[in-house]
Amino acid sequence: MNRKKKLILRSLLGFPIGIAIGYIITIIISLIWANGDYISCEPELFRTMGSEIRAVLLQTLLCGVLGIGFSASSLIWEIESWSVIKQTCVYFGIVSVIMMPVAYFSYWMEHSIIGFLRYFGIFLLIFLIIWCILFFTGMCTVKRMNDGLHQTKHRQNRK
Repeated sequence: MNRKKKLILRSLLGFPIGIAIGYIITIIISLIWANGDYISCEPELFRTMGSEIRAVLLQTLLCGVLGIGFSASSLIWEIESWSVIKQTCVYFGIVSVIMMPVAYFSYWMEHSIIGFLRYFGIFLLIFLIIWCILFFTGMCTVKRMNDGLHQTKHRQNRK
């Protein structure tokens, strides 16, 4: 499948996945901080949008956009001619450019320089943790594959 088709397919799949993840996050936040209530989105977003339904619709759309951005930009990991560092930097740059405005317009961050920096720092920390987990998991997979190849080669040399 060519890159253009993959991009379209991932974008189409990313939209509902982004919405689902956004919804799951609201449930988790509600379980932790809402004392038995459900918080569909930030109260400031309700006030800005003029109603809860408009706020939820906007947040849903923005979560879908996030899903598209993360999903479509994941194609970067398939560019074998790029180093892992280049893939990571370009991917992080793209998802940051998408995430920060979505977080701002959804009122997930305080609307100030300090709020932006704090949110960006948390986003960077989460990104790094996930990246390290995936990187070391990938290294273990490659090691197991290499060990398997080594054992197969060793068995063939005995014959």
